[in-house]
Amino acid sequence: MAARNPFKRRRQVHLRLGQRGERIAAHLLRELGLTVLTRNYRDRQYEIDIVARDRNTLCFVEVKTRRRLVRTRPGAAVGPAKRKNIVKAARRYLREIGFPAIPHRFDLVEVILQGRRLRAINYLPAAFTEQSVKPRLDEMFPDLPANYVRRVVEPSGQTE
Repeated sequence: MAARNPFKRRRQVHLRLGQRGERIAAHLLRELGLTVLTRNYRDRQYEIDIVARDRNTLCFVEVKTRRRLVRTRPGAAVGPAKRKNIVKAARRYLREIGFPAIPHRFDLVEVILQGRRLRAINYLPAAFTEQSVKPRLDEMFPDLPANYVRRVVEPSGQTE
């Protein structure tokens, strides 16, 4: 009889949560007028959750999903090492498509779920740059930029 892995079920739940957040984020990006080019781009050890186009700008989007809002924002999990890996994946993606003469940026979408319901979604365009060691998220609070999009879903289904 094969030994059961007690972490397998938990891992599957975690992956499903991430996939759900990515679907919600892709829907938001389409609502905002971006064209989603690909999801879950992978190259060896690096991954980009969503690659989208905003008019003439290529957007590499990292999605962070949490079940509830805790002390830190979901985007706080995108530390220097994660940003570095996203930049490496973006460079490989650009190499694959022939280094087009198009500007690019690194966006962040935070998805907060409460049970099976969407509680809030935050979109931060240009959340960090290739050169930044520190994320712009820290610089944005408490005064958020004009292009910051936040949607809070009320229990009645209405958004603010």
